[in-house]
Amino acid sequence: MTQQSENLLSRLKNQYGTLSKGQKRLAAYIMEHYDKAVFMTAARLGEEVGVSESTTVRFAAQLGYNGYPEFHRALEELVINRLNSIQRMEVTYGRMPEEKILDTVLQSDIDKIKLTLEQIDRDAFRTAVEDILQAETIYVVGIRSCAPLASFLSFYLNQIFDRVRLVTTNSASEIFEQMIRISQKDVIIGISFPRYSMRTLKAMEFANNRNAKVITLTDSVHSPMNLYSSCNLVARSDMASIVDSLTAPLSVINALVVALCMKRQTEVMETLTTMEKIWDEYQVYSSDEINYLDSKMKLNLAETRQEA
Repeated sequence: MTQQSENLLSRLKNQYGTLSKGQKRLAAYIMEHYDKAVFMTAARLGEEVGVSESTTVRFAAQLGYNGYPEFHRALEELVINRLNSIQRMEVTYGRMPEEKILDTVLQSDIDKIKLTLEQIDRDAFRTAVEDILQAETIYVVGIRSCAPLASFLSFYLNQIFDRVRLVTTNSASEIFEQMIRISQKDVIIGISFPRYSMRTLKAMEFANNRNAKVITLTDSVHSPMNLYSSCNLVARSDMASIVDSLTAPLSVINALVVALCMKRQTEVMETLTTMEKIWDEYQVYSSDEINYLDSKMKLNLAETRQEA
């Protein structure tokens, strides 16, 4: 459990005696029904307990938080660490009508991108770009549900840089074997969201001990992934159901790739030109992969390419 969620519980217990009658009802409800409270606004939580919205806001301040949003983030941390996957699915689907799932999930993803845009550290983003540009070798690690993000990032980094290594493994020992030559000249990008991967954390600890630059992409400044990182990229990944949304993290990765491409335009253009020639020579994208409507369309497409 993270320090922030521990603080929330300890604050509720330690300050319970100093709270007003209405605030005590709020504290009791949260300790017993935190899995439901996490989905509530200040007004909705107050309504559920039978107090005003202003009382709920003052309650958050009384606990030492800078307003309800900061209190709510602490509550999210608590829920993420306490609920298992089945419980999270039950909580979510219990409050979401089936006919509203598509709209609700897509709108939730939109909100996560907006929150990420508002809260992400621009200086950290610029530092990440510069560290990657200056690295001799770039290591990328993401385990389990974060593996697709790591694979996506490494795929595009390979089109920009010569030495990119995607660390893919099922055991901690294999991670160290793949990173045995990492040094202060290198950078590692660790991607992890709840539930956090201990193997990813160990990889970043190993890199940090070798004086490599460590960049993290995770969901909170309180994430354990930031223990060994000098550059933290935070993207919101609040729970939507049995899985966490990776929409905002993927957007941050897209922005990172675009920023790097802008810095290395000449190299990227040379790589893409070479790849186009290889694709044509070896018919990578041929008719067995693209369903042409008829042979005339295929012929017209070939003529267009020749004219271009």
